[in-house]
Amino acid sequence: MRFENVCIEALAVALPEEVWTSTAIEERLRPLYERLKLPAGRLELMTGIRERRMWPAGTRPSDASAAAGRAVLAKSSLRAEQVELFIHAAVSRDMLEPATASFAHRKIGLPATAQIFDVSNACLGFLNALTVAGAMIESGQIKCAMVVAGENGRPLVEQTLRTLVERPLTRNEIKPYFANLTIGSGAVGAIMCHRSLVKGHVHRLLGGVARAATQHSELCQGDTHGTEALAMQTDSEQLLIAGVTLANETWGEFTAAHGAAFDRFICHQVGSVHRRKLYETLGLDLAKDFSTFETLGNTGSVALPATLARAVEAGTVRAGDRVALLGIGSGLNCLMLALEW
Repeated sequence: MRFENVCIEALAVALPEEVWTSTAIEERLRPLYERLKLPAGRLELMTGIRERRMWPAGTRPSDASAAAGRAVLAKSSLRAEQVELFIHAAVSRDMLEPATASFAHRKIGLPATAQIFDVSNACLGFLNALTVAGAMIESGQIKCAMVVAGENGRPLVEQTLRTLVERPLTRNEIKPYFANLTIGSGAVGAIMCHRSLVKGHVHRLLGGVARAATQHSELCQGDTHGTEALAMQTDSEQLLIAGVTLANETWGEFTAAHGAAFDRFICHQVGSVHRRKLYETLGLDLAKDFSTFETLGNTGSVALPATLARAVEAGTVRAGDRVALLGIGSGLNCLMLALEW
């Protein structure tokens, strides 16, 4: 896919104030650690994640998405009434029906003339939504869109802690639950528009390449657990191998279409092992990476775009930089996008 006129006009992050350290999580797992004789500190050592954030209990994903939507409007030179398309693109949803976009749309105060819907594709949802909105802008159907994602990891982590403490699991049986403890919460929003609406410097979405490897769709599966909880099990070792293999295949097609000269790389934020293996396999310079997993954990669909926003705020991504977004999500799916910031 290629775009000539699609821009990211504004990008903003909304984060919870409540911080959960890996040390505090392991303290809650003390009965499990003592029973299985596990050493404390393994969670941070194995993932590189020191802490993650959580929304207050009872927060809905639409609340988080709306916070990001309001934040990105505050940064944008465009007005709410100019938004013609609104997409909620998170794993987390308020309920099955109606679309979570309906609730967030009302909370942000967007116009009734905006088309609204959800896009859900594990950790790739936000990037997928950028391409959907981009295609509608490029084709002339609309000129302005807002994409948001609000992830609430609290119900999953809370349920995982209960399961690990209350059930008599063995060392092997706890492995599928370990990835859940890396999950955090957060929200991100983007205003996308036709370049003719941009005042000042233009941040262009150039295009991208997508590939799927759905033979691995059973490696990470999550679902509701009762009315207020979530459950997920992950074969972390096989998911890493399959994900990096798919990323390598996608990278070949991506560089053939968009070149290999990039000033910065932003990848999905899983942890230190995933990042190192991905960059080694693709032959990329780790010095060009920017990461947030150390303090935010894995925030699902929010992780990659929020990291891009943080990199821009830090001055690591500067005007004129070519940036590669390396998205990988369970399913398995891979989407790589090229930006000219």
